[in-house]
Amino acid sequence: MMENTRQIQSMCAAAKQHTPAYVLDEAALVHNLEILKGVQERTGCRILLAQKAFSMFAVYPLCAQYLAGTTASGLYEARLGREEFPGEVHVFEPAYKPEEIGEIAKTADFVYFNSMRQLERYADTVRAAGRQIGLRINPECSTQDEPIYDPCAPGSRLGVTIGQLDESALSVVDGLHFHTLCEQGADALEVTLRAVEEAFGKYLHRMKWVNFGGGHHITKPGYDIPLLERLITEFSQKYGVQVYLEPGEAIALNAGYLVTEVLDLVHNGIDIAVLDASAACHMPDVLEMPYRPPLYQSGMPEEKAHTYRLSSCTCLAGDIIGDYSFDKPLQIGDHLCFEDMAIYSMCKNNTFNGMALPDIAILHTDGRYEVVRHFDYHDFKERLS
Repeated sequence: MMENTRQIQSMCAAAKQHTPAYVLDEAALVHNLEILKGVQERTGCRILLAQKAFSMFAVYPLCAQYLAGTTASGLYEARLGREEFPGEVHVFEPAYKPEEIGEIAKTADFVYFNSMRQLERYADTVRAAGRQIGLRINPECSTQDEPIYDPCAPGSRLGVTIGQLDESALSVVDGLHFHTLCEQGADALEVTLRAVEEAFGKYLHRMKWVNFGGGHHITKPGYDIPLLERLITEFSQKYGVQVYLEPGEAIALNAGYLVTEVLDLVHNGIDIAVLDASAACHMPDVLEMPYRPPLYQSGMPEEKAHTYRLSSCTCLAGDIIGDYSFDKPLQIGDHLCFEDMAIYSMCKNNTFNGMALPDIAILHTDGRYEVVRHFDYHDFKERLS
């Protein structure tokens, strides 16, 4: 994140023209991209942008200077990657629509299948288009405690287990893919790789590539990059495969803000600030994860002199961002700056209650503030009929 207080204050002043506003910190994004570029250069792996976490295509040309391509969760993301990001396009869906698979095969360079049935049904279409075929596997190795984010949890629909694998069908498969991590370190990857080798090791030499999936918190301070690089290098050399990684969060981690205005102040056992930004609409992970976003110049409840519950002007009683404390009392018209708001925000927001979508802006490295998209009533209306 930006450490220059003057820079942050300048950004907030510029964003006051219209709030709420997502603001990408270009310098922080480049910092992350440099880290990922170094991993690629030292290991020979290829790192892809997972668009499900960050799909601000205004900066795709910048990202393309550092990364090998994009991954998509369906046709529309695949098209976005093809149109806006020079590089490889990979796509994975748990199940493809028959009417879309032809266009997907024309759009993507790599198409991943989630089951033996999907592979059997569509492999010929993908191969006829000259694309590479991947199969998602499930190593049945959980390294996290939250079932909602665990593709290896019992009953998961994601990936082929070793018990489901039809070895004869592997003749059409170019590579294997697993995605088991969520905001985790290289130690969790090491555990996962052991499970992959134990279950699927005899098939790995047949592959051209193996995709280690996403969830790698590579750009988080303290992440063990040397361990990651050792794991990639050893795996690649042992099996003679090209290794891919597809982080989304790591690319834009701590590289964005959501600037919001205090619309009203009420009291009901606790001081409450009503904002023009919404957890439900503009930062859904706050309610889904759940997640407490960092807030510039604030503290934990009661840490500073004045504590407020930050909420929204939607009708949802539980649309609460969290409790934060401040050095001075908040005033109507104050602007607050939530941090780490580039990921899982723009790509997950909505217009519940007719809430306006935030502006999308960039704070450039030279200090310029550029609004790249402003949304209005027509953007709300045209989604509904």
